[in-house]
Amino acid sequence: MTDKAELPPLDGLRYGALGLALAFVALPLYVHLPQHYATQFGVPLASLGALLLAARALDAVADPWIGRLSDRALGRRGLLWQLPLAGVLLAAGFAGLFFPLPRTPGALLAWAGVLLVLTYLAYSLLTVLHQAWGARLGGGVARQTRVVAWREGFALVGVVTASVLPSTLGLGATAVALAVTLALGLVLLAFAPQPGVSQAEPAPLALAWRVPEFRRLLAVYLLNGIAAAVPATLLLFFIDDRLRLPQAQGLFLASYFAAAVVSLPLWLRVIARLGQPRSWGLGMGLAIATFAWAAVLGEGDRNGFLAVCIASGAALGADLAVPGALLTGVIQRAGHAGQAEGAFFGWWNAATKLNLALAAGLALPLLQLLGYAPGQRDAQALQALTLAYCLLPCALKLAAAALLYRHFIAKP
Repeated sequence: MTDKAELPPLDGLRYGALGLALAFVALPLYVHLPQHYATQFGVPLASLGALLLAARALDAVADPWIGRLSDRALGRRGLLWQLPLAGVLLAAGFAGLFFPLPRTPGALLAWAGVLLVLTYLAYSLLTVLHQAWGARLGGGVARQTRVVAWREGFALVGVVTASVLPSTLGLGATAVALAVTLALGLVLLAFAPQPGVSQAEPAPLALAWRVPEFRRLLAVYLLNGIAAAVPATLLLFFIDDRLRLPQAQGLFLASYFAAAVVSLPLWLRVIARLGQPRSWGLGMGLAIATFAWAAVLGEGDRNGFLAVCIASGAALGADLAVPGALLTGVIQRAGHAGQAEGAFFGWWNAATKLNLALAAGLALPLLQLLGYAPGQRDAQALQALTLAYCLLPCALKLAAAALLYRHFIAKP
C-alpha cells in the first residue's frame, strides 16, 4: 500500500461500509435497550444498571484478547472466517434482546444477560478487526485521517438510520435492516484493500501499556468517552421527562447524527489547518458550551433542544475523526505498525466499553437513589436528571481537555 495521502473513493467505500452496520447496532443497544427494558418490561433501573455494568465489563475484559486474535487473523488471512460467524451471532443476538422469549423477571434478566454477552463479543470482534484493518492500510496523518473518516462517515449514516427506524418502522424492521447492512458490509470488505500479511507472532497483551504516549492518549480518550456515554445513556429519559417531548425522540436523534455527518468534512479541513490535537480540543469546547446551555432548558423547549442536538452533533464529528487517527500515529511512532494494531485497538475498545459500563452502572442506580424513576417529574427528580445529563459531562470534558492540552498540544 502506498503512502500517498489520497484514498480512492471506491476503496474507501469498500473498507468503510461495515462501519454502517456496526454503528447501526450500537445505537439501539446502548441508547434504546435500557429504556425498552425499563418501560416495556418494568425492569428496575438498579437491576438494569447492574446487568449492563456486568455485561459491558465482561466485554471490556475480553477486548484485549480479541485484539490479539485480530492480529493473528489479519496476519494470516485464512483466519478471517471469523467475520461472517461474528456477523451471524451479532444479528441473532440483537433480535433476541429486543424480542425476548421469557417474560418473568428472573428469566428475562438471565436471557438478557446471556444474549448481551454474546452480542457484545460478536460486536467487539467485528469492531476491533475493522479498526485494525484500517490502521494496517498505512500512510501518514492525512491518509489515516481519511481512512478513519470513511469508516466513521459510514458509522454516522448508520446511527442516523438507527435513530429513525425504531420509532418509525419499529424494532422488527430495525433487526431486519441490521442483518441486511451487516451482510452487505462484510461482502464489500472482502473486496477492500488488504492489509499486508505478516508471519510475526501476535503481540503480547501488555505491549500497548509499554508505550507512554498510548497511556496518555488513552487517559484523554477515557475521560472524554465517559463524558459522551453518560448523556447517551440518559438521553431518552431527558427527552421524555425533562422536556416532555417523547414524540420528538426520532427528530432529536436524527438531527444529532445528521449534524455529525455534515460536520465531518468540515472537521477534515480544520484538522488540516490546526492539526489533530487542537481540532479535538476545539470539539470538546463546543460540546461543553452546548451541554451547559442544555441545563437551562425546560418543558416543551423543542427548538432549544434541537439546537443542542445540532451543536453537540457537530462536536461529535471531532470525536470521531481525531482519536482513532491519533492512535494510528502512536502505533507508527512506537514502531509497531503492520504487526500489533489489534493489540492497541483491543485495549482502545476495552476503554470504550468501560466508558459505557460506568455510564450505565453508575448513572442509572445513582438516579434511582436520588429519587428519579422513568415517568417521575417532581422537581427533585428532574434536578437530578439535569445534573447527570448536562453538567456531569461538562466537568468530565473539561478534565479531558486539560489532559489533551498538557500531553498533546503544549508538549514541545
